[in-house]
Amino acid sequence: MTRVWLVRHGPTHARVFVGRTDLPADLSDGARIDRLAAALPHAPIVSSDLLRARTTADALARGRPRLPDASGLREFDYGDWDGRAWDEIDDPDLRRFLETPGDLRAPGGESWNDLAARATATLERLAIGPDLIAVCHMGTILTQWARATGLPPARAVAQPVAPLSLTRIDLEPGGPVPVFADRHP
Repeated sequence: MTRVWLVRHGPTHARVFVGRTDLPADLSDGARIDRLAAALPHAPIVSSDLLRARTTADALARGRPRLPDASGLREFDYGDWDGRAWDEIDDPDLRRFLETPGDLRAPGGESWNDLAARATATLERLAIGPDLIAVCHMGTILTQWARATGLPPARAVAQPVAPLSLTRIDLEPGGPVPVFADRHP
């Protein structure tokens, strides 16, 4: 079994779809980062290769082994919608993409199922010890929560995943088990 500690990166304060756009994280709340770091086990830490996740992982590492960045932990690729606000997007599929996630892809991007498959494969490959800390993104965490709970994607997206929150899933031989979601140390 591997306990996977999923941490959402620090806030970006963006008011647009942020997938592959490489925005920095606001890591100015040192007390919150200290509490989060203290709540995590001394275990290997990996992050998405996007700046906001990398710098959050670096701030939390504190003597933990830092694994190479993993692109498989990236946020959704929103394709043509990336970097744009909801009201700037004139696409009838946008609402369906958000309300009934599954196979529908963002134009030039990917679907919920695409993200779930790559994130699952990445975590399964990295989960070789008793604990793994993965600093990643809201969509990545939601796909793994849905997998562990058995929730359909449309229900899983209702789960809050705040910046600098902690979600834990145990990868057991019989499949993933949800432990807790969106905890704020």
